[in-house]
Amino acid sequence: MKNVLVPLLIATSSFAQLADHATPADKVKIAKGFKVELLYSVPKEQEGSWVSMTQDDKGRLICSDQYGALYRITPPALAGSPGETKVEKLSIDFGHCQGLLYHAGALYGVVNDDAYQGRGLYRCKDTNGDDQFDTVELLRSFPGKAGEHGPHGVIASQDGKSLYVMCGNQTPEPSCETSLVPRHWSEDQLYPMLLGRGFMRDVLAPGGWLARTDLDGKKWELVNTGTRNTYDIAMSRSGAIFGFDADMEWDTGMPWYRPTRVCFMQSGGEFGWRTCSKKWPVRWEDSLPPVVDIGPGSPTGVAFGYGAKFPAKYQEALYICDWSYGKMYAVHLSPNGGGYTGTAEEFMSASPLPLTDIEVSKKDGAMYVSVGGRKVQSGLYRVTYTGGESVSSNLPMLKADSKSILLNNCQLFHGKQDPKAIEYCWPALGNTDRNVRFAARIAVEHQPVASWKDKALNETNPRVALTALMALARSSGGDKALQQPLLAALNKIDMKALKGIDRVTLVRDYMLAFTRMGEPDAATKESLIKHLSPLFPTNDQALNRDLCEVLVYLGDSSIVAKAEPLVNGSPTQEEQIDYARILRFAKTGWTKELRADYFRWFLRAANYKGGASFDLFIGEIKQNALSTMTEEEKLAIKDVLDAKPEIKAPSFTVKPMQFVKAWTLEELSKSLGVGLEGNRNFANGRNMFGAATCFACHRFNNEGGAVGPDLTSVAGKYSPRDLLEHILNPSKEISDQYGSTVFTLQDGSTVIGRIANMKGDTMMVCTNMMDPNNFTNVDAKKVVKTEESKISMMPPGLLFMLKEDDILDLMAYLLSKGNPDDPMFVK
Repeated sequence: MKNVLVPLLIATSSFAQLADHATPADKVKIAKGFKVELLYSVPKEQEGSWVSMTQDDKGRLICSDQYGALYRITPPALAGSPGETKVEKLSIDFGHCQGLLYHAGALYGVVNDDAYQGRGLYRCKDTNGDDQFDTVELLRSFPGKAGEHGPHGVIASQDGKSLYVMCGNQTPEPSCETSLVPRHWSEDQLYPMLLGRGFMRDVLAPGGWLARTDLDGKKWELVNTGTRNTYDIAMSRSGAIFGFDADMEWDTGMPWYRPTRVCFMQSGGEFGWRTCSKKWPVRWEDSLPPVVDIGPGSPTGVAFGYGAKFPAKYQEALYICDWSYGKMYAVHLSPNGGGYTGTAEEFMSASPLPLTDIEVSKKDGAMYVSVGGRKVQSGLYRVTYTGGESVSSNLPMLKADSKSILLNNCQLFHGKQDPKAIEYCWPALGNTDRNVRFAARIAVEHQPVASWKDKALNETNPRVALTALMALARSSGGDKALQQPLLAALNKIDMKALKGIDRVTLVRDYMLAFTRMGEPDAATKESLIKHLSPLFPTNDQALNRDLCEVLVYLGDSSIVAKAEPLVNGSPTQEEQIDYARILRFAKTGWTKELRADYFRWFLRAANYKGGASFDLFIGEIKQNALSTMTEEEKLAIKDVLDAKPEIKAPSFTVKPMQFVKAWTLEELSKSLGVGLEGNRNFANGRNMFGAATCFACHRFNNEGGAVGPDLTSVAGKYSPRDLLEHILNPSKEISDQYGSTVFTLQDGSTVIGRIANMKGDTMMVCTNMMDPNNFTNVDAKKVVKTEESKISMMPPGLLFMLKEDDILDLMAYLLSKGNPDDPMFVK
């Protein structure tokens, strides 16, 4: 047993002197009124790299090395002069835990590799009262291969009588005895997947999952599925569980890429992860939406601030850790009907700061934060509040509204058959709240199909019918006899009378009728084309893509002429790629000119940037399209097919943009007041967002890149003049979340960018937001100084290629939150 006393590390300004120590406290940015201390730099060669943390009943912390032992830490007292941090290696032969929980007198550990008896949930006990764990018991082993997408976090239930365990998508569901998720999950995509580099190509639904078990790990119940790699979860005072989920960074720049996101881990939930290109977009109602998108990153530990001696706002916050970019966010959640909305505030950050876990001490009310993982330098920090606001722990009681009560009541029918379920939940299928509709549908899907099939087919309320028919398609068991009546019921719903997501859900229901019951016959296809083809295009770009996909699947000979111009004419890289992907299997409706125009797009796309799989995905789309052509058709456009791309800066418009004017804030601000009044052109504003390359880095209304700030909420943050000033002069105020760091090396050279990944002493630095897969490797031991860059990674002059009316349309588009139904816009 090892027992050491470590003095508080006094930070210095020299990075080189601390090459083998965690980032100094004076290099860590913290929210106003808070103080951060570095309590302990972990000797990497002796004690490894810590990834998970819990606290025992004496207020001591227990940490696990990712590839080694457990350590118990007694932090110094808060009051008085700097004290000592006591670090003790526990004598028990156990560790390798990516999830730890001390609960009910025992230590629960989630092992995510082949150590001990392999992946699974373990329990350690102290059976002789000597303050050392002396027994280890495997409660449930988990199938699958070792990997970072394996078993992760573990927390206790609200009543303390059960545990929740979170696992990533490399871990198959371990044959849970019961399930709140209907066990008829499927891939539910019309087209074969694009492989890219093929990571997890063979992993099918359900993907990552959350399960509940008793304290002895005997009986397991599946709670929800469809996440990718949620590392940790936390439970709110009301009993709601939240997780911080990741996406595949190799998919950056593709239409199916989703930013890291906070999810409300609802009962029976499905979050739409599918492998490679098969992920579901957020708009599909058979999955649940995120609470808040965060952006690129690598999610690790999460925790609520309950019990912290912080102001009330920060006690209520959900804290989430981003390992790769060294950011901790305080997510301020707000109930929103049956679900939640949230805003993310950067709370703590540094470069590097590979955050792994968070614990709020029940003993002293401080927040303890660990960094480490992947054998990088590890450390332990403490965060306390030193400001003047009250830190009272008397938080107000949370009040449930009617929709959250309805959601909870519907969830009571999950996982079981009950004659009362249909009567109670059926009206909720048409609720205005998406989370409530989801909960009601899951309750219905758990009931015998025969008891509600006819009710679904004969439903006259369009909103109820949309959800009920979705449930019927999903629950059909592949019964082909159900397809015709289900399609007939869908045809009765008038899309033109629907709005927003209801229209998307109608098209998604058609998709499910095909994915679940098979390809319809030729006569049915022809009938559906006559019904659906006149609806394309709409004023909703997301709906257009789904409708186009269905029409190509059905063999509509007119869809190519209507949709092919969108391959080159759409304002975002992702939208262009999506139309290229969809049309790659269109077999009819092509002309020589349309084919040539389609393949010319690949010459432009050669300059587009994305993740590590980006070029492979684009190449697959092209090869799939070529496979549908005859040799004669290829010969007709041989000049286009043989052409080589010209290497240049990416352009998202067919017609090259020309310099207009070096606009100033004073010139444009004169037009903001009058110029934004009345009707502005919504479509042109969106096009200008693409033409100015904003979509390349920024997400807006669930589309675009994710390497820069999400701009969907700018309307609530900035006045028109302030927003314009930020665009014209991006370096005036640089977002902490997206700032860059200047790394000065021993030879005097510098590297400027953001750390995007780490392994050992190597830091992978992204130096160009427009090229998120282009990294510069920096050896941490050769860095002598780090400082914040005063120059934004966003280039200036983006508006210089736009006319004044175009700029005003762009401003109005941003301030609208992208709502195509907003009456201020020209349709």
